[in-house]
Amino acid sequence: MLIEIARSVGGYLHDVFVARLDWWVLLGFVAQAFFTARFAVQWIASERAGKSIIPLAFWWLSLGGGVLLLVYALYRRDPVFILGQAFGVFVYLRNLYFVMRDRRSGQGLAA
Repeated sequence: MLIEIARSVGGYLHDVFVARLDWWVLLGFVAQAFFTARFAVQWIASERAGKSIIPLAFWWLSLGGGVLLLVYALYRRDPVFILGQAFGVFVYLRNLYFVMRDRRSGQGLAA
C-alpha cells in the first residue's frame, strides 16, 4: 500500500514538475520569484529600521511579478487570475506614482 502511494505521488510530481514543464511554466516561476523577493526585501528593510518599512524595490518587484503573472494568466485564459493580477498591477503602478511624486516634490524619504 505504501509503495502504491509513493508511486502515485511520484507520478503526480513528475506530471506537474517535469511532463508539463514549458516556457510558460518557467515564466510563472520567474514571476513567483519576483513576489517572493519583494517580501524578503520588505522584511530586511523593516528589520534594519526596527519598524515596518515598504521600500521602493517592493513596488518594483510587485509590478514585475504582477505583469509577468498577468501575461501568464492571459495565456492560460484564467478569468479569476486575470482580474486579480490586473487589479494588482493597477495598485502597484498607483503606489509607484505616489512614491515618485513625493520624491520629486521632496516629501518622500529614501527607503
